[in-house]
Amino acid sequence: MSTTTQMIPAAEALMLQSLVSLTEQGIASRVLAKTSGGNLTLFAFDAAQGLTEHTSPFDALVMVLEGSLTLTIGGTPVRATPGTIVRMPAGVPHALDAPEAARMLLIMLRDRQEG
Repeated sequence: MSTTTQMIPAAEALMLQSLVSLTEQGIASRVLAKTSGGNLTLFAFDAAQGLTEHTSPFDALVMVLEGSLTLTIGGTPVRATPGTIVRMPAGVPHALDAPEAARMLLIMLRDRQEG
């Protein structure tokens, strides 16, 4: 997975599609904003790509921008399409499959008490 960590500039309107490019047979991501309270990452998945099952200590929100994704959260498949948002609770195993090329925003929400 290719990752770019430079955050976006302030006070500038940017087209999301231009901030991360689809990678043939791959996954690309770019952190758009990062604070102690969480971060916002833009992902681009080529068709038939995905993320294997894992857990996170933080709640996360997935917002689908293009294409479709199947999120499996605690064993339950959830189909997400453009304009939808899905919450993945902290500590619950989840995975992601992209049956077609797709872009999404991932918002990680950290609890203030956590380091």
